[in-house]
Amino acid sequence: MSAPIISPSILAADFSCLGEEVRAVSNADWIHVDIMDGHFVPNLSFGPDITKTVDAVTDQVLDVHLMIEEPEKWVETYAAAGADCIIFHAEAVADVAASLALAEKIRGLGVRAGISVKPDTAIEPWLDKLASFDLVLVMSVEPGFGGQKFMPEMLDKVRALRAVIDDEGLATLIEIDGGISAETIRESAMAGCHAFVAGSAIYKQEDKAGAVAELRELATL
Repeated sequence: MSAPIISPSILAADFSCLGEEVRAVSNADWIHVDIMDGHFVPNLSFGPDITKTVDAVTDQVLDVHLMIEEPEKWVETYAAAGADCIIFHAEAVADVAASLALAEKIRGLGVRAGISVKPDTAIEPWLDKLASFDLVLVMSVEPGFGGQKFMPEMLDKVRALRAVIDDEGLATLIEIDGGISAETIRESAMAGCHAFVAGSAIYKQEDKAGAVAELRELATL
């Protein structure tokens, strides 16, 4: 499997000095930008302006996670703001066919297409659709707020994804988000994850770059 991808979530950063906070994790592979609308999830966070601001201060991959209703109305906006990967939620789109169409639309914008599932959403309906996505994001907490406890039972979804990806020789990445820390990242990697979103485990540390390096080492099998 490819080298682990560490994606610090700026949701846990100090917003008063966001540029400095992004630069503090310059050794990370990606930067994770959580977009919340207060409707799909019970919280508000960033929008396209913050995405564009982050894009201006880093050359790292912008991993943009749309936790919003009607994501199909917003993908062009976020692509224009600098997103390199746009992840939408399966639960926010009408049905499987609409999700596949949206993934195709995102790819048509020159951006990687990702789909995410909440903890209560089954992964099985998506296992024969993985070639349509560049990334699958497994939520290991309920989306909407940082600092929640990791749900280890979500790794069963990761194992199911890993089996299909390996059997079919797909390039689809598996990302995990929620409660990822030095205590949980290795078991997530062993289950088959490629990419790891970490917020508090990085941004609540004095040495943020050191935290990134530690997580990468722990996830390297």
